[in-house]
This record gives sequence, C-alpha cells and structure tokens, in this order.
Amino acid sequence: MAAAVGTDPLTLADLLRVANAPGFDRWREQVRSTGGCSDPIHLQGQTVTRDARTGEVLYSYSTADEPGGRLRVACGNRRASRCPSCAWTYAGDTYHLIRAGITGDDRKNVPATVRDHPRVFATLTAPSFGPVHNRPASGRCRCGTTHPDGDPLLGTALDPERYDYAGAVLWNNHAGQLWQRFTIYLRREIARRAGLSQRALADSCRVSFGKVAEFQKRGAIHFHAVVRLDGPDGPTTEPPAWATVPLLDDAIRAAAARVAVTVPPAGTFPQHTLRWGDQVDVQPIGGLADDELTEQAVAAYVAKYATKAAETTGTIDRRIGEPAELDRLDLPDHTRRLIKACWDLDAHYPDRLLARWSHMLGFRGHFSTKSRVYSTTLTALRQTRADYRAAQERRERGLPDPDDDPEGSTLVLAHWTYAGHGHSPGESWLAASIARDIRTNRETAREALHDLDTQGEDRTWTDC
Repeated sequence: MAAAVGTDPLTLADLLRVANAPGFDRWREQVRSTGGCSDPIHLQGQTVTRDARTGEVLYSYSTADEPGGRLRVACGNRRASRCPSCAWTYAGDTYHLIRAGITGDDRKNVPATVRDHPRVFATLTAPSFGPVHNRPASGRCRCGTTHPDGDPLLGTALDPERYDYAGAVLWNNHAGQLWQRFTIYLRREIARRAGLSQRALADSCRVSFGKVAEFQKRGAIHFHAVVRLDGPDGPTTEPPAWATVPLLDDAIRAAAARVAVTVPPAGTFPQHTLRWGDQVDVQPIGGLADDELTEQAVAAYVAKYATKAAETTGTIDRRIGEPAELDRLDLPDHTRRLIKACWDLDAHYPDRLLARWSHMLGFRGHFSTKSRVYSTTLTALRQTRADYRAAQERRERGLPDPDDDPEGSTLVLAHWTYAGHGHSPGESWLAASIARDIRTNRETAREALHDLDTQGEDRTWTDC
C-alpha cells in the first residue's frame, strides 16, 4: 500500500475502502483471473451442473456469494490505450498467429515446410500530402531545425494552410480498398511473371498474407504485411519452382504502383486519385538469428502494432459526438485539422462515415487481417485457451470430461445477465498493480526459459 503514496485523496480513500471491505481477497482473486483487466465486464447469474439421469446436483455457482454480487470477466479489448492487460493477451495471440505462418506450427495446421516457401515482409505507405517536420538522414529538417527524438513537431505540417488534410483523411478512409486492389493486382503481376493466366495461377500457386495497420506520426495509415507464396492448396503444398523471393518482391512493387482509387469531386472538394506512396519496402524473411530480418522479429513487430490505434498522433480513443467537442479537447493542431477535415467531408461523402471515424482520422478498417489459409485464427487461439481453462475447472470440481462422456451424462443450466463494467478509482489502482505483478512474473518466467533453452522464444511471444 506504500506505493499508493502520491495518489489523489479520493483514489486513496476509495483504495482503503476496497482493501478493508468484506470479500476483498475474493475480489482480488477475481481481478487476478482477468489478468488485471482495466475495464472488466460485470455479470450476475448462476450455473448448475446436474447428473442428467438422476438429477443430482454435481456443481453449482451463484454470483450472490461474490463481492458486490458480481462476477468480473476480462473485457477483451485489443487496444493498449484502453486495457493494457487484455491488449497484451491480444498481442500474444497475434504473435503466434503471424509466427505460425512464417515458421510453421503443427498445432496450428501449418507445416514447418513453409520456411522453404518464398516469404517477405512488405510495407506499403501513404503518399505525401505536404511536407512535414521530420528527421532526415542529413539530420536537418526542411524547417532548418534538427529535431530531437520525441519532438511534438515531428510529423506535423510545415505549412498547415497548404497541407492536403482532405486528401489525407480520404486516403485513410479508403486504405482498405487500396489494400484489396493491391492483392488483386499482386496476383495478376505474379501470373504475368510466371507466364500464366490468372486461372492457371490458381491451379499452381496461392498468395497468403497476414498484415497489420500502423499510424505514422503525420496521421497517415500504412500497412506491414507478411506475404508468402504457397502451392495451390495453401501452406501444406509446395509452391512451384518459379515462385521465388525476387519474383515476389518485383510483383509487390509493380502491383503497388498500379493501384488507384478515384474519389469523385463533391462541393468545393476536388476529385482525388488515391495511390500508394513511392516508399514500398520489401525484405526477405530469414530464419536464423544472424539474418537481417528474423522470423521472431517480424512476428513481434506485427504483434506490437496490432494493439495500437491512432494514439501516436495525439488523437483520442473514442468517437467524437459533434464538431463543437473539438473545442473542449486538448489536441495537437495537426491532429485537430485532420479530425475537422473528416467532419467537413462527411456531408459530401455520407456513405464513407467520415465523422463517425474522425477520432481515427478517417480510417475505418481492421487493424489486423489475414488471408484465409495464412495460418490459424484468433478465434481458434481463444477457443484453445478457453478449452484449457474449462478442463482445469472440471478437474478441480471433479466433473467428467465431455470427451469421456459421449452419452452426455451431465446437464448444465446457466443464466447470466450484464450488470455493468469497470472499476471504482481505488479498484482501478489495485487492478493496475495486479496487472504489473502478472506482467513482471511472465517476463521473469520467459527470461528463465530463454536461459534454459535457446529456443525459448518459441514458447512465448517475445518483446515488441
């Protein structure tokens, strides 16, 4: 409790209330089971497990006996700005999903032979919407200043009055379409280089990918993607001999150059032709530690940005209800102008929902996506974790395993209702402390595994 010194009086008073309340140990146990979730979901209800033949009650549970009459479960939010604990779990799942598609994992239905398939890490960026403050190789920005790392001016417009804010938010808003067209053109470019028709390409080669979106400091979205060439049936089949990393590299650059999405003029806004930026980076993925870009590094990088949103630009992580709300928000001028551009454009392009997504600077796509057979799914990973925990609970309660009970000798009756969410100020402080302890223990365990096994990073996702 000594660490609470320095907290505001209201939080400290509530913290003492919680710590001295009846059932505090059980409350702490609940919060620990959520991983220290910042905004847990509160449930009320009960569950009863009976012997289906005799009606005997084998197990019963009711939230009536819980602190406050509620059961707290993790919110599952992927955003680190909302819930660091749940975001950490999401990042771990993303790490294993991406890594399985690079190295293979029999438990995730991806054979280790994918290591022999052409694999690259590609980055597609937005074009320029006007010069911004940056840190070029020469060290001196166009403004004449050498900006230190973390300078709030970095990424902001040199001349806000001439910066194309409308083009920037329209680009973010259509980024998903740009990616979709890129994948179409990529297959065409691969077929062209292989001397095949697109139909013939599908019979011999398949393009698989896993990608994540990241906001640059200037407020423009860009994509990082693992792109892999497989045989016709995906990772379980060998790609054709002509499928090479140089061919894939060349096809990615050519496809990116071909993509264009036209946004028609509306009101005072001119027509915009949206394209990828000139900076297309493609790097082969190596499997050894001394390779420039290792498999683990790629998976960790993607996992890191899977939990981010647009917070690097100084925006907020919730929807903005009306333009007047901007006057009450402490936002960088560059970010404020991007948000305002969303609202200005919304009436002219109502189908694009720009105002609704103004807090995301117009971007309305998924931050993490993959092709169907790239590897496993987040849903499958979550189900595996849920099944493992359910099996633990059955063992503790002496209940039969469903796999050993084909005739269904047990019957589960349950009723749950939503009862709220979140923590009080004191509970929030304690939950954050519990989350830090859990994270420290995990890091310590991982380091110990790494010391014992040079392949330790295979067992848990590494630092991002």
